Amino acid sequence: MTAQEAVKRNEKSQWLKVWQVDDTWFYVESEDGKIAYKCCISDQGDFCNCGDFAQKGKNDPHFKCKHLLAVMNSVPRNEVSEAQILEKRRPRLDERFVKQVDGKDFALYAGLLDLAHQKNLTSIEVELLQYPTKENDHTAICRATGKTVNGGLFIDVGDANPNNCNSKVARHIIRMASTRAKARCLRDLTNIGMTALEELGDFSEVTGADTMDNRAPQPAKKDNIKKFAPKQAPVAPAANNNGGKQENGDYGSDQNTVAVVVQTDSPVLPPAEAPTNQGAAGKPEKTPKAPAVNEQAAKSGNGNGKAKIPMMSEAQKSAIYNLSRRRGVSVEELDNLAMKNFNIPMENLTSADASTFIKTLQQAA
Repeated sequence: MTAQEAVKRNEKSQWLKVWQVDDTWFYVESEDGKIAYKCCISDQGDFCNCGDFAQKGKNDPHFKCKHLLAVMNSVPRNEVSEAQILEKRRPRLDERFVKQVDGKDFALYAGLLDLAHQKNLTSIEVELLQYPTKENDHTAICRATGKTVNGGLFIDVGDANPNNCNSKVARHIIRMASTRAKARCLRDLTNIGMTALEELGDFSEVTGADTMDNRAPQPAKKDNIKKFAPKQAPVAPAANNNGGKQENGDYGSDQNTVAVVVQTDSPVLPPAEAPTNQGAAGKPEKTPKAPAVNEQAAKSGNGNGKAKIPMMSEAQKSAIYNLSRRRGVSVEELDNLAMKNFNIPMENLTSADASTFIKTLQQAA
């Protein structure tokens, strides 16, 4: 039996009247309405006493004549005390299987399958056309083929990949492609125009959030890259008590000193020479070096004259003089600032005071 013959036979069965005798036996009128044929539909098999079934049913156990199709398309009743004409079956999609998303109706795959059985679905087969690999962006393609009892044949395909699937089912690409292929096939079989919910990648396809016209404004991305200050170079220190040796980036003395950096946008000038005094012979004499400790630090000791607070290093002094020259601050003004801020001459500043003094000069306009 060809598909065309099956469709034609099913169309003829729609107009035949059916009477129910008991749970399994029925009478179906002939096409001309002159006689009725006796049909049986049970778990042991189907039977009709028409000539068409007697001739073709021997070779094909699944053959259905138009009288058997008329019974299958009718709604049976439990009350059979009196023979009654049965109403024709009206297949419909149960409202439980219709979901609304953003004002649009979508059919569930379970509802499409239920409706297909109401329309006498006999089989549905799925074939994997493309296996997901790295070369095809992990895309699986399946083809579904559905058949009905009247010989109807419906074919459609479905695809799935991580980009068009919900994150929860992205690991089940082949199964998702199979479900989509069957859903599309059953939509044709049941004549349902609604899109199946399983065909959607996510709800943005429903709401249109991914279109240019309806796209919601996206918040500006925050720049979380930490920006560093311009590269700085350390000031070359003057010779210190250790013979000018530098170890591990420490300048000057072996005491705890503060590393000083200056911006490299202007050349580093050598430290200004300390003011000199005119001797008796008129020759300039170098200003004596500051003592290792100041009087206050010596008095705060334990009586042996040793200071507990480290003094300003040569590197710090060099940095102060460089900054003063860049800021246009004279040596006298440096001393005045030191007396004003620390109440001691600049030469007697401690290491901590010198560090604070350097920051003050760096921040000066």
